[in-house]
Amino acid sequence: MNNSLLPENAPDQPPVMTVSALNNAVARLLERSFPLTWISGEISNFTRASSGHWYFTLKDDAAQVRAVMFRGRAQYAGFVPREGDKVEVRALVTLYGPRGDYQINVEAIRRAGVGNLFEAFMRLKDKLTAAGLFAQERKRALPMFARTIGIVTSPQAAALRDVLTALRRRAPHVNVILYPALVQGQQAPAQIVHAINTASRRAECDVLLVCRGGGSIEDLWCFNDESVAYAIANCSMPVVSGVGHETDFTIADFAADLRAATPTAAAELAATARADWLASLRADATDLRRAMRRSLGDAAQTLDNCTRRLLSPSARIRQQRLQLQALSTAMRHAQHAPLNQARHALERLAGSLAAQRPDVRPARAGLAAWQHRGSVSMQSQLQQKRETLNALSAQLELLNPQRTLERGYAILSDAKGSILRSPRQLKPSEALTVRLAEGSAQVTLAAIQPTL
Repeated sequence: MNNSLLPENAPDQPPVMTVSALNNAVARLLERSFPLTWISGEISNFTRASSGHWYFTLKDDAAQVRAVMFRGRAQYAGFVPREGDKVEVRALVTLYGPRGDYQINVEAIRRAGVGNLFEAFMRLKDKLTAAGLFAQERKRALPMFARTIGIVTSPQAAALRDVLTALRRRAPHVNVILYPALVQGQQAPAQIVHAINTASRRAECDVLLVCRGGGSIEDLWCFNDESVAYAIANCSMPVVSGVGHETDFTIADFAADLRAATPTAAAELAATARADWLASLRADATDLRRAMRRSLGDAAQTLDNCTRRLLSPSARIRQQRLQLQALSTAMRHAQHAPLNQARHALERLAGSLAAQRPDVRPARAGLAAWQHRGSVSMQSQLQQKRETLNALSAQLELLNPQRTLERGYAILSDAKGSILRSPRQLKPSEALTVRLAEGSAQVTLAAIQPTL
């Protein structure tokens, strides 16, 4: 636009957008406003392009919306929707710029109700896991040689034909017992539980197969029943679950002792091929023959060695007689040799003792003289001590108070036993003790006469 043609005071004009810019802006606005979300509806006008992209309309009773699912996402869908299918899609709301059509870009698709079923499946799986039903220590090993195999499935199921064909091909010697039960529908869980309990009670097979062919999650839903899981876990024999295809997982697979990808795989796991058993037996027979030949060869060689070492009885007796004589001589020598050695040693010690013994006779004579002198000296000292003691005894006798009392003297003492020596210690009417030569007497002073 030529700005020179506008008046000088014309206001600023809003920017002009192209259709492409408008559609891109609307597409960005939709994508920011509506994040990835799950949408349910019915498939209509489904088209699968040669490029692998899916184009369809998702509708309900009151509205519809165009939808596209590109090849990179469609290849992981797991099924191809058909006209009229009820589905749930995880999609991003956007706008197709070249035509200006509002549409949704589908990231994932599932059958309607599958989401609820999957949530129920996960809740039950978590519950039984917490209860210990899927614990690895509860799993039992399959028998090495199964003679009878039980099968829980529908008599009309293709899985039964697959299992029987596999067993007939691999292990024709194995007996098969069928415990019929529905494997689809509302009545199926109860019949499956009854069949498993019947097999467990009869205990007439070595391993039990619970199997069914592939199908949708709704078709396999009877194997996601809690009662079926407990029946499998409480079965008296090991249980192999072969439900659906390799990508299908059910609660029965987790409760079973072993899970097989398909019913045919379950049959192959339960019964080892007859050819494998025969090959193993042939190998064992070869090993046994080889071991027997080796044992016989070793025994023959041992026999030859023993034959070479074997002596005649007379030679053996002569050899033992010589050994006995040698042992007898050695025993006699062993008895006498220590005694002779001890006798010679004793004689040497006696000679040494005689040579080293001192002459104590002079010392004994000197000791007797000292003893005599000591005895004489002791008697003299005792006599002197005795005389001294007699003299001291005579002196002590002179100083004896009793002798003084015998001459007519007396000893006064007060009530406390104190000796009275002065008239000043006396008190009138005081009780005194008078000790005489031949006894004592209690007296009382009538009066005290002072000394003139």
